[in-house]
Amino acid sequence: MRPAATSIILPLASLVLLLLVPLFATDSYTRHLFIIAFLYAVIASNWNLSLGHCGVFNFGHLTFFGVGVYTAAILSKTIGINPWIAIVAGGATAALAAFVIAAPVARLKGIYVVLVTFAFGQLVMQLVLSQAQITGGAEGMVRIPYLRLGDYSFIKDYKLGYYYAALFLLVASTLFLLAVVRSPFGKSLKAVRDAEDYAAARGISISRQRITVLVLSAIFTGIAGGFYAIYLRVASPDVFGFGTLSLALSMVLIGGTGTVYGPIVAALALTFATEALAGIRGLEEARFIVIALAMIVVLRIAPGGLLGIIEKLNIGERKTAEPADARN
Repeated sequence: MRPAATSIILPLASLVLLLLVPLFATDSYTRHLFIIAFLYAVIASNWNLSLGHCGVFNFGHLTFFGVGVYTAAILSKTIGINPWIAIVAGGATAALAAFVIAAPVARLKGIYVVLVTFAFGQLVMQLVLSQAQITGGAEGMVRIPYLRLGDYSFIKDYKLGYYYAALFLLVASTLFLLAVVRSPFGKSLKAVRDAEDYAAARGISISRQRITVLVLSAIFTGIAGGFYAIYLRVASPDVFGFGTLSLALSMVLIGGTGTVYGPIVAALALTFATEALAGIRGLEEARFIVIALAMIVVLRIAPGGLLGIIEKLNIGERKTAEPADARN
């Protein structure tokens, strides 16, 4: 099968399978795991847009998610705005936060980008903690309004409505990323990543591309944060924690940097893997160590991640097939 056909058929087949999952997984717990996996997939794949496709070591990406969480929580509970609108507003405020952080790091390189972006995340977390009268401080916010669609309440039917809403969000995010990556702008990002001096010589503005890619990567990340708050009905400072950041980063690295589908596959796999390990006695706290070891092994074997391994296998099959075609 040709690579072009595979890149279309496999994602469509996977989407069909995910659409059918609620027919077989009728309990709310399994559906909950899929919903969380979908949200992690949105976070990881959008992080990969700046990290993998442009080479910006943005360690403040989870800040965009946290901004979306608190935007939706404050707008829906404190102000009383419709939760659907609050979720979308989470993407807008996250994009604004990305623009704020992008301005000082646009001309920085290497470890300085990591330090500034990580410090920005800590700054936002301290802001959340200090404004307890608005954000709830360390205790967070609870009993956030849930989603409704007409007379239908999303807290019914064992999370069925939330499942399909989260899946729709993942599909919309993936189509957005594919459009960005395959556009001339996406190709310029790879030029900035691989040969910055050459890209600048060809007239590409390095600063502008970095600012733009950070803003674009924050939109659906913030929307996912808003959905997370409305779905769990909780907004907590834990979303800025290092554990969430390291798990999302492992999804990017294990799935494969510079790809769109890799982090999505890794997010689904790691979400269920960590949950399975949590059920094994003695691995409740050590499960993240196991995930870290798996990340090291994958990166040692194939720096391109899981999809890099698959691509190597496909290349090997094509090379073995070429001599036979030549003889024919």
